[in-house]
Amino acid sequence: MRRAGLALFALVVAVAVGAPWLAPNDPERAFSNLLYAPPTPVHAGAGGLYIHPQRLVSRLERRFEQDTARRAPLQWLTNGRLVSVDESQGGPLLVLGADVFGRDTFSRLIFGARTSLALAVLATAGALILGALVGGVAGYAGGRVDELLSRFSEFVLVLPAIYVALALRAVMPLVLPAETVFVALTVIFALLGWPIVARGVRAIVASERDRDYAAAALAAGAGPVRTLVLHLLPAAWSYLTVQATLLLPAFILAEATLSYVGLGFPDTVPTWGTMLQDAANVSLVAEAPWMLAPAAAIFIFVLAVNLTVQSTGRAPVQLEP
Repeated sequence: MRRAGLALFALVVAVAVGAPWLAPNDPERAFSNLLYAPPTPVHAGAGGLYIHPQRLVSRLERRFEQDTARRAPLQWLTNGRLVSVDESQGGPLLVLGADVFGRDTFSRLIFGARTSLALAVLATAGALILGALVGGVAGYAGGRVDELLSRFSEFVLVLPAIYVALALRAVMPLVLPAETVFVALTVIFALLGWPIVARGVRAIVASERDRDYAAAALAAGAGPVRTLVLHLLPAAWSYLTVQATLLLPAFILAEATLSYVGLGFPDTVPTWGTMLQDAANVSLVAEAPWMLAPAAAIFIFVLAVNLTVQSTGRAPVQLEP
């Protein structure tokens, strides 16, 4: 199962990295006559793979038909894309259909993976670094410093994280540039994710600081900072790895939640959360189930992480009160 989890994880990351090459269309381009268009069927013939262009039959019923009188062959490795269709011959190629604005769902899905995963990775790294530093200082110093930092981390830990994230984002202007939203969400998630990391690191450092190798480092002339960073914190590496695998999917879901309620990225920026806004209308989802593609992507990513964690042979350390 661990191999399956790693394979799924690697697949999601590879698709996100290769999005400009894998996307058959510009994720921001809207095809005005293809609102909620279904996926484009691919046919095989003597000349290779081709599609029939779709045409709108009824805008009210959102009904489309294939123009069987025309063929648009698939073009491979042209214009910096793996596969595409020459629009002068027909098209476009819609692997997962189109959204409410006629934008290619598949292209937006894989470009959205880049934003969502980058945000989760940076927020996870920030939470791990901050938590390791606070927990390491608390565990090594002990006494009042330990008491103060531990009580503060517990205060943040008992707060309902998603509601705090919503509140912190809500106090900011609703309309912000995408870059500002990215930085703001990264900082918010990191600030909410560090306490559980700090508690675990604090326990590990407190138990390791009296061991012989730590005393030997101090006797050899290493200062407190060097002893903590180079000798004690490495003992928490396994714990930090497990916490990273727990924080990554949590931050993916948090970004999706904030974007879904309109407090995340603007809808012009493809992320898994902003794409789920289109799936809010149940009646439209029944007619266009491909709109649930971002939910499936989130499920696959979370499943991959969980399979990897659960197959390591050790349970994650639970520190919640």
